[in-house]
Amino acid sequence: MKKNKKIKSRNHQTFSQHIGLRNIAVGMGIVLILTGIIGILHNLNFSEYWHVSDEGMLSYNLPQKADYSITEINKTESGHTLKSLVFTSRDNVIHALMRFPSSSEKVPGVVVLPGAGVTKEEQQAMVSAITDMGYASITIDQRNLGVVDPETDLSLFENGKEPVEYLMVYDALMAAEVLRDQKEVDPANIAMLGISNGGRFAIIATAIDPKIKGVVAISTSGYNTALINRSMVEENTYIFYRSIDPDTYIATISPRRVVMFHAFNDTIIPYSMAEKTFKLAMEPKAMYAINGSTHGYSNYTKEELEKELEIIFEQMN
Repeated sequence: MKKNKKIKSRNHQTFSQHIGLRNIAVGMGIVLILTGIIGILHNLNFSEYWHVSDEGMLSYNLPQKADYSITEINKTESGHTLKSLVFTSRDNVIHALMRFPSSSEKVPGVVVLPGAGVTKEEQQAMVSAITDMGYASITIDQRNLGVVDPETDLSLFENGKEPVEYLMVYDALMAAEVLRDQKEVDPANIAMLGISNGGRFAIIATAIDPKIKGVVAISTSGYNTALINRSMVEENTYIFYRSIDPDTYIATISPRRVVMFHAFNDTIIPYSMAEKTFKLAMEPKAMYAINGSTHGYSNYTKEELEKELEIIFEQMN
């Protein structure tokens, strides 16, 4: 991340009259040394885990080990095993539910990221359908329940601090790591699935972690930040807004699969926005246009979702 620093100096002639040209050179040398030290400390404090390129591409040092605790295990009426747990993700504790089918073999797993304001419990109808398909899953309560505040995050970014939206992406990456660690799960077969805001985080997380096999994005889109005139805004503003836009990342997911579901008459995120994001994705990809105005998962698309998850987990095996 680049920061512009302005250094105020005294008038050269007045300053040299007091301390001499030699002292100026010594003083400037000290300033340069101190500036370098501050820069190194800044990178250690704020860039040890994450980095954003000049083009707005977020990257993370991916988690190596999941720190989590199972708090409760139950059987559902449908025969699924439901595990409640908490896991540590950067500076926070994330609450999650894992659901497993009845199987004697390791099964693929899906990280489920609900939409803004939706809890992990409220997402279980769809998750139960995924379990019936034969897949394990982890569904998380996102920070702020997936609600974002771009202006506050921009301020954090400009001050060298980690924006909350970045942390939400990291939470998804850590959830994948937790799922990989389960004895019931094939660690090489993990996919992301997100709804609305959760779909945005799912796309970015899939782009960052090459181990993720593919992504399903439901009722979501990018922000079309490519239309921002870079020369007309502050550089950090441009970089930040590009960094939170799935449109910036989606092409890099290939050759892994991108799948999108979107209702023609979605009143929250227009279909046209989803269509623009989908066009940016490279093959292999698929988009399902749904009749009606449903925002979120529809049980009418269960068959298509099952087909697409099967394709995602079969590819590149």
